[in-house]
Amino acid sequence: MTTRTGDADRIPGEIWILVGSAFVIAIGFGIVSPVLPAYARSFDVGVAAASVVVSAFAFLRLVFAPAGGVLVSRLGERPVYLTGLLVVAASSFATAAAQSYAQLLVFRGLGGIGSTMFTISAMALLVRLAPPRARGRVSSAYASSFLIGGMLGPVLGGLVAGWGLRAPFIVYGVALVAAAAVVAIGLSGTRLRAATPEQNGRPAMTLAEAWASPVFRAVLATGVANGWTNFGVRMAVLPLLATAVLDRPWVAGAVLAVGSVGTAATLQFSGRLADRVGRRPLVLVGMAVMGVSMGLFGLATHESLSTTAGLAVLFALTLVSGVGAGLVNPAQQAAVADVVGHERNGGKVLSTFQMSQDGGAIVGPILIGVVADALGYTTAFAVTGAICLVALLPWLRAPEPLTLQQPTPAL
Repeated sequence: MTTRTGDADRIPGEIWILVGSAFVIAIGFGIVSPVLPAYARSFDVGVAAASVVVSAFAFLRLVFAPAGGVLVSRLGERPVYLTGLLVVAASSFATAAAQSYAQLLVFRGLGGIGSTMFTISAMALLVRLAPPRARGRVSSAYASSFLIGGMLGPVLGGLVAGWGLRAPFIVYGVALVAAAAVVAIGLSGTRLRAATPEQNGRPAMTLAEAWASPVFRAVLATGVANGWTNFGVRMAVLPLLATAVLDRPWVAGAVLAVGSVGTAATLQFSGRLADRVGRRPLVLVGMAVMGVSMGLFGLATHESLSTTAGLAVLFALTLVSGVGAGLVNPAQQAAVADVVGHERNGGKVLSTFQMSQDGGAIVGPILIGVVADALGYTTAFAVTGAICLVALLPWLRAPEPLTLQQPTPAL
């Protein structure tokens, strides 16, 4: 029987379950993020020690990523996804019950392990389920759910914190258990089990196979730059610039919100565009936009600008950089899916891609912070812009990832 193109490109219902789960996870993460530093300080520790608690989660995500990829390859996506959700839920409940700073550090850090498990397995599930010509749309829908949930979470977190600093962690744990239950029921189909060699005659994709693809090498380069810029510098250093230069504390939160609005608005069409015109053009344009806008953030510090003008420049550049991120994210994630294909289990490949972004997010703010201290914010953001532009170079020699797509397997 012939399958119509429209039917073949339709997003399956299982993916919408993953999108809904991502929304719940993001809201929960947003609920606990604003109160975590204050909760850590309640154990009579300094600002540096409180910051370590925040970093421990991201650090263990990075360290455990290779093992997470192996688990997905051996056990399959669905069981690793569910286990990861429950690990983070247990970590959240334990964090709420912590009786000392040491316990808080351990319990919160262990949540990073579970986070890596469900992040990598979710990407693998999206690769397996998404039709090749709908991968951009799927990536946009998944990213939008995380972004919108992350924007709503801190608002709810402020309300929940009124019940006490431990309450948000309990709420987050309950939300994760509920998400795990919905996913366990909704993704119980046999086609979501591990793709073993016996099932399709093809073993899991090795990292060496993926590395042989110029597309994968290009994706790793932009993964580092994207993590460095959007998940690192934009979240950690940009608010410091807003506060230090313009001397308006409220601006720190406002610039993050404006950037998120730019990304959210762009995600509404960038995924569909990546499926129509290709992944490569969107990555090239998006990284160029990010690079130029980040490099120009120093304009907000120019002495000839009034405070009002500097604020306008800052918000405009933040909005533009958010647009660039909205172009890049779905396109590069779809490109990774194109490399792996429908019929292969790509746990190790996907974990490496995740590590590239996490590594950039961890290292970027530290190195740019050193540059800012030594040479000023203008130079620091110019370096960040240069990182984005340099990451474009591998894409100039890479083919269009859509040419790598494989036919949708029969169900």
